[in-house]
Amino acid sequence: MAGHPTLGLTTLPDGRLLVDALAADPEGWLGPEHVAAYGADTRLLVKLLHAGQRLPVHAHPDREFANRWLGRTHGKVEAWHILTGGDVYLGVRADVDLADVAALVDSQDTDGLLALLRRRRVERGDTVYVPAGMLHAIGEGILLAELQEPEDLSILLEWRGFGLDGAADGHLGVGFDRALAAVDLRPVSEEALDALISSDAWGSRTLPPAAAEYFRLERHRVSADLIEITLDRGFAIVLVTDGSITLATNGGEQILAAGATVVVPWDAGAMTISGSGEVLVARPPAPPS
Repeated sequence: MAGHPTLGLTTLPDGRLLVDALAADPEGWLGPEHVAAYGADTRLLVKLLHAGQRLPVHAHPDREFANRWLGRTHGKVEAWHILTGGDVYLGVRADVDLADVAALVDSQDTDGLLALLRRRRVERGDTVYVPAGMLHAIGEGILLAELQEPEDLSILLEWRGFGLDGAADGHLGVGFDRALAAVDLRPVSEEALDALISSDAWGSRTLPPAAAEYFRLERHRVSADLIEITLDRGFAIVLVTDGSITLATNGGEQILAAGATVVVPWDAGAMTISGSGEVLVARPPAPPS
């Protein structure tokens, strides 16, 4: 997290930080093909987020902006898998000038900023893809699993009432004139928004094709009728979202209840899940063939 270099880092059962374990054995964790294509970069960050209040209107820069102006490897494309439903705000509803947006930011007109965006109700099991540059906000009470590029880069348009110093921290250190240029102000139609949201999708069809450049997400359910599922070998974050499942690899078996999260290295081989429950499997982008 920006300004807090160790906050939120994953600690493994043996006490090591995941980032240190990856640096010591990148091929064992990520696989030789991934390392050949991307180095020791996981290209993926997964986190659970609960909105105790509506989150502020903001956007994230794309990779080109992050490379050019911030010296960062990644931008911040993200996706949300909804665990507890609510309202999300996503994409600009109608034509708006950059100068008008800048004026709303300067005056901290929170009603005006939120009114720029389309509002959509999402339910448990929905998945929302959020391209770089798209203005968005997450409504109060939503719990979600978020996949993203591994950077902490947010352009804050709104901060009044959120306990944030957006005037100082909301522009990524490049000033609002430059930061707001990274925001996509093209109107998003209802049909375009539909294409970003999948409802109750299973297997590997949870995200639109554009997401594959950044990350992958699978969603699987096992039960007495579907005794077990074998998943491809590779670095993955497995999150149990319902029930109780058994995760088996060449390292043994683990029984995992809802809420459990496991990081699986490439060295663990193919994964098998069984039991009665639902899991999310988050992965980096596939290496180029």
